[in-house]
Amino acid sequence: MNIHFQLNDVTKKLPKHLHKFVVKQPYEEYTAQSQAVWRYVMRINIDYLSKVAHNSYLTGLAKTGISAERIPYMDGMNRILKDIGWAAVSVDGFIPPNAFMEFQAYNVLVIASDMRTIDHIEYTPAPDIIHEAAGHAPIIANPEYAEYLRRFGEIGCKAISSAKDFEMYEAIRLLSILKEDPNSSEKETIEAQQTVEYLQDNMGELSEMAQIRNLHWWTVEYGMIGTLETPKIYGAGLLSSIGESACCMKDEVKKRPYTIEAADVNFDITKPQPQLFVTPDFAHLSLVLEQFANKMAIRKGGVKGLQKLINSKNRGTIELSTGIQISGVFTQVIADENNKPIYFQTAGLTALSNRDKELIGHGVEKHPNGFGSPIGKLKGINIPIENMSPRDLEAYQIFEGKKVSLEFEGGIKVAGDIITGTRDLSGKILLISIENCTVSYKETILFKPEDGIYNMAVGKEVISAFAGAADISSFQDEGEVSKTKTRKIRYTNKEKELYALYEEVRKMRKANNISEKNMIIILDQLKKDFPDDWLLSLELYEVALQYHFLVQKEILKYLLILQKNERYYNLIRNGLNLLKVKKIEK
Repeated sequence: MNIHFQLNDVTKKLPKHLHKFVVKQPYEEYTAQSQAVWRYVMRINIDYLSKVAHNSYLTGLAKTGISAERIPYMDGMNRILKDIGWAAVSVDGFIPPNAFMEFQAYNVLVIASDMRTIDHIEYTPAPDIIHEAAGHAPIIANPEYAEYLRRFGEIGCKAISSAKDFEMYEAIRLLSILKEDPNSSEKETIEAQQTVEYLQDNMGELSEMAQIRNLHWWTVEYGMIGTLETPKIYGAGLLSSIGESACCMKDEVKKRPYTIEAADVNFDITKPQPQLFVTPDFAHLSLVLEQFANKMAIRKGGVKGLQKLINSKNRGTIELSTGIQISGVFTQVIADENNKPIYFQTAGLTALSNRDKELIGHGVEKHPNGFGSPIGKLKGINIPIENMSPRDLEAYQIFEGKKVSLEFEGGIKVAGDIITGTRDLSGKILLISIENCTVSYKETILFKPEDGIYNMAVGKEVISAFAGAADISSFQDEGEVSKTKTRKIRYTNKEKELYALYEEVRKMRKANNISEKNMIIILDQLKKDFPDDWLLSLELYEVALQYHFLVQKEILKYLLILQKNERYYNLIRNGLNLLKVKKIEK
């Protein structure tokens, strides 16, 4: 398989099925206005966040190589991130939650490398490089938080989704793309919004993935730390939004202690948050994560775990008490009167593993049409098969070449001729292969002799159930890339003309020889052809102040006129405050 992105000490550990989510950073698509938007947001943020963010933020910016002056190159970030054991890759917008979590488990930040437009400069509904690079990256320089993030990914990627979760993911992905694209029609955006709202109101019982995404949202994305009275910001969504980072500190946004109950509090990604959760310290985040993990099917197993996999309609894995793992799409579970599983069934491609490694000869080629097996102890025998010594197996007539008729406590019957057994390295029996086999439950035939050789998994109980395959190499299609792609913005000739002016001013800031005459020409062109653009006027004013040009008075006068527009008032005010301009009128 050809690698289409640069590998380093961290990314080379990524499993191959995650490679397809990685895209080339579209650096050449960032316009000069994009660079100005980055610079504006970062300078405003650094100035404001130095007062309200966790103290890891500013030191983290330096450690991760993120500059306020330009959008970071991924390769440059990686050269610095490797020193703290992390890496970053570029992806196309939102990726499926399980894949996102799995990247995190490998110490890799996924960075949606599109850049927000000036129309969404305070808050963007779509993930962008400001949110990912300037929001997530700095805090991982804190070792305690970095370990929480890694552990969250490790646990989160095993969370079981519902069938509706992927539908919701696709709906939110589409809506965020439409809202960020200035060329989207109002009709398609309204329809996408209605779809998201309908799904939000009809999700039913929250899946594990929905709950752990809630925990991720209220910590990694929108978390606060400290006391309820004087919290600090550490969540990337707040660190990257100049609108919400200020709004979240207001009393109107309710502050709640962070507990496991946050798993049941849903969020709307397209709107500011009405409440936020405050953790006393980063150690508390890991405590709540472990509390939640203890409730997950990966640690509980049982019939509920199997039922979660069935409801998900996606590939998942169960592990029996012997350590044998069955990976596939689960379609059926039979339970006894005590609600303990006594039989399970998958459909389609299925693979068997032990300790996350596929059992030789038991991949999807061997089991293309599903796999089913009884669970539990044999009726009237206290020793489970898995605990039987060779002498016990011989005593109960369970050995190679023997015709057997096994009845399990739950009522499952298996009859046929034993061919062989498969054991793990310690000698524990995992599988018993039987020919001429009939498997039945009451009046129902579950397997017939003409179906071929029956491989019976050995295990008295289901100890774990989780999303995805035990051995990710067993399946070629693990994780799907969305068919809905982020739209590349189509710029008009007039917009390109504006961006050329941005580029001129950008060069001015770096040049030693600047003509005031050229600045006056650009200002006049802005007034005439681009009367709604406020950011370039602000950049012009900064240069004029730096070189003490007389035109600064005219630029300030023009900015104060633009500021009368409610849409630009706060943006211009914040920019002028940054430049230490005292005369700010409304």
